[in-house]
Amino acid sequence: MMIPEFVTKEEAVNIIKDSDTIVTSGFVECANPEGLEVALEERFLKTGSPKNLTLFYVAGQGAGDERCVSRFGHEKLLKKVIAGHYNKAPKLGELIVNNKIEAYNIPQGVLCQMLRDVAANKPGVISKVGLKTFADPRIEGCKLNQVTKDDIVSLIKINGEEYLYFKGMKFDIALIKGSYADERGNISMENEYVSTEVLSISQAVHNCGGKVIVQVDKIVKNGSLDPKLVKIPGICVDYVVEIQDSKLKAQVYDLPYEAALAGNARLSEKSSFKPIPLDEKKIIARRGTMEIKKGSVGNLGIGAPEYVSNIATEEGINDYMVLTVESGPVGGSPQSGKRFGSAVNPDAIIDQPYQFDFYDGGGLDICFLGLAQVDQFGNLNVSKFGTRTSGCGGFIDISQNSKKVVFCGTFTTKGLKTKIEDGKLVILEEGKTKKFVSNVQQITFSGDLARENNKPVFYITERAVFELRKEGLTLIEIAPGIDLQKNILDQMDFKPLISKDLKEMDSRIFLDQPMGLNQKR
Repeated sequence: MMIPEFVTKEEAVNIIKDSDTIVTSGFVECANPEGLEVALEERFLKTGSPKNLTLFYVAGQGAGDERCVSRFGHEKLLKKVIAGHYNKAPKLGELIVNNKIEAYNIPQGVLCQMLRDVAANKPGVISKVGLKTFADPRIEGCKLNQVTKDDIVSLIKINGEEYLYFKGMKFDIALIKGSYADERGNISMENEYVSTEVLSISQAVHNCGGKVIVQVDKIVKNGSLDPKLVKIPGICVDYVVEIQDSKLKAQVYDLPYEAALAGNARLSEKSSFKPIPLDEKKIIARRGTMEIKKGSVGNLGIGAPEYVSNIATEEGINDYMVLTVESGPVGGSPQSGKRFGSAVNPDAIIDQPYQFDFYDGGGLDICFLGLAQVDQFGNLNVSKFGTRTSGCGGFIDISQNSKKVVFCGTFTTKGLKTKIEDGKLVILEEGKTKKFVSNVQQITFSGDLARENNKPVFYITERAVFELRKEGLTLIEIAPGIDLQKNILDQMDFKPLISKDLKEMDSRIFLDQPMGLNQKR
């Protein structure tokens, strides 16, 4: 049996050659191989090598600063990037906007499955995910700027149905964050809050003939790891680096280790629950929570949707729905902010590729996702604004395959101020930017495809609720205290259809007390 080499971080990154394709692990601010990325950046700045790298990563990685994958954000170091989300990697975004590197944005679940397909020596991923969105080659084909020329996705038909075919790749290097390594190179993830797709990365790179480098918190003796907790077997590991610096091995950036996030401890509901004040976000979350049916399996996105979990706890209906996070947690209370991707008291934490298998197969009954920009056709954009590319993350996979979709967000943005007075919503100051526009800048969710599939879709704001019907985007509810013309129609770039039985939103939403949803059900 081949035993991995135990080396310093500098020795590990010295094996990386010009033009290599590198895969990194991590989920937003968690489980990123920061020590290895620091060492790679330092090598490049000192020597000018390696150069012309291709970077591949699945979920958004980074903290919105110079850390994590932003350490690849140097001209000549990077030639191409293929990723699911860019919002947390500003230095990459700058290179993309300025046409300094080639760049692609591929749905997060597809990237997970690509790793597994490469490991299995398959030619690529065949999926319906991305049809009629910017990922579709008839629209943008996942390309993010003018210097990106090569086609990596094509339209095919199987048994008369349309699919997208995403070409497979060859990987040279894996940079992975683990918790412990034993002397045979077996890697556990027990101190991370999710295992993401580390097994798929290591198998794909190994089977491509590449090198798998894993940074760990500590090297332990053979036989001391529970084999059920080993996520990467030593047969798929080439180099192990023990990192001592606490800043380079954080469970989550800038936060101390929390056993509950890794599933190593349980918290009482009272200790982990903090009610949110009655404001526009709580109004949105309350109305969204009303769409939950007992026994549902759901997913929460970032932003306003995150508060649905809080409302479910406040209303005592946590057991009515099992919440999931695309990073792997099933059950419990999904966390937000720097902890996004984790859950307190989850029932299970599975690998991210398997979570997307569940999603793609229709396992989600309902999802709550952000509402950034909506057009007259019911299309949604959450991935590109002006020259800035945020990326789609798992938004396309989740919204396209969930049985019911609930988009949650304020009606306008940038400066919106509201208050609730006597059970009515008052607009103190309107947001400067309209979210309901004639045509979205980029299609991240296709209204046309949703209508073709008869999918229930709702757009919930603090002042109005819309439904996507066969005849078009339709206003179905309006908040008490809101003027239809002044506060809704005048703040849209198009006139929606208005339901003949336009209703007032449930009055309980606007009272600063529990709504009693557990009693109703």
